[in-house]
Amino acid sequence: MSTKIDIRRLRDVNRLAKAGAETVAEHLTQLTGVETEMQITKINVLDIEDLGAHLGRERVVGVNVPLLEHPHGSVLILFEDESAKKLAHSMLGSEPSGGPTYSEMERSAIKEVGNIMTSGFIDGWANVLGRTIDISTPQLLRAEGDTIVEHSVEAGKHEIALVFDSTLEAPDVDVEATIYTFPNIEEFVELINSI
Repeated sequence: MSTKIDIRRLRDVNRLAKAGAETVAEHLTQLTGVETEMQITKINVLDIEDLGAHLGRERVVGVNVPLLEHPHGSVLILFEDESAKKLAHSMLGSEPSGGPTYSEMERSAIKEVGNIMTSGFIDGWANVLGRTIDISTPQLLRAEGDTIVEHSVEAGKHEIALVFDSTLEAPDVDVEATIYTFPNIEEFVELINSI
């Protein structure tokens, strides 16, 4: 099977991203009762081999969620520490605690938000595609770039990462997140070409 995408189909990738962002915002608004907006500000494609260098040496917080159906692979949502703390405490309705460590409540809140964001993002895709895409249990990670890649990408299974830079906005909370998807490239191309 060909893994080429006609350049004119890139607007369909953009459409998937927009639908995913809108669904994330709807899910978070329903959960918190606070009007939330999410915007995708940039879409990039990276070679998996370059991903560790792209993520860098800073410790980041991520939620990795495997996809159980086409296009398989996984979705990884990454937050800088400050954004992760803000997000956790907006969910908990409390002020962020000081210090570099995370309490069990903070970890649980971040994992839940990551799960909601991933399911919303993938539900947006599924709506555009007219199908379901089931996801698995989220895994919370806090590590440097190379370690995050090791835990998120099955070696030899994925060639590219689709990177969606996004901003999540709610009253008093502006959080930046980056959504990485590691699809099976052949299955992803097949889905794009089916739109």
